[in-house]
Amino acid sequence: MLTLHLVRHGRTVFNTERRLQGWCDSPLTADGLVGVRSTASHLAATRLDAAYTSPSGRTRTTAAEILAHHPGTPLVAVDGLKEMSFGDLEASPEDELFREVDARELFGSVLAGTHPGFPEGEPAHEYIERVVAAFETIERAHLDDEHVLVVSHGVTLAVYLRLVVGGDLEPLANASVSTVSVDRAGSRSALNVGFDPSGQGVSAGFEPAEDTTVVETPKP
Repeated sequence: MLTLHLVRHGRTVFNTERRLQGWCDSPLTADGLVGVRSTASHLAATRLDAAYTSPSGRTRTTAAEILAHHPGTPLVAVDGLKEMSFGDLEASPEDELFREVDARELFGSVLAGTHPGFPEGEPAHEYIERVVAAFETIERAHLDDEHVLVVSHGVTLAVYLRLVVGGDLEPLANASVSTVSVDRAGSRSALNVGFDPSGQGVSAGFEPAEDTTVVETPKP
């Protein structure tokens, strides 16, 4: 039985400023780093045989903090784990988008694969295809009794979790942990979804954060 430990990256400057953050990046805030370290402590006693992250700095920083408790665990960056591209809207204030459509309605259409995509971005169905392909590749590589860390993004993790739970999801908190088991036949079960050991809650698009002190992103 494979066990996947899915972690959303820690809170970032753009999360706090409520800016759209897909393929663009911003560093973790000091408060975000505190939250990630709480999550790292929560996972410290869990065996991690392998780890995957998106190429974004915010996920690499988060993964590095968690793996500080797991020296020797290999970490691989996977393009398919990137967040959805917001195209020309990258780094724009969320209000520019959400004044036209409710945030939950918009992301619901993304997860359903019906959103056409943003200008110069990617259509939702193509986004979902690449995310699912990335997770299926990870699953195939670790069919034995292994524990695998995957650090990614709120919507990207929701794409995969929606396959598992088969329905709507609440937004995932920064630095939250969701756990999924996958048996040899490929059957998936959610052991928990959105556990928030740091208590930081949701920021981007749903509620504001305050701290904007930043921490440096480690070089790849």
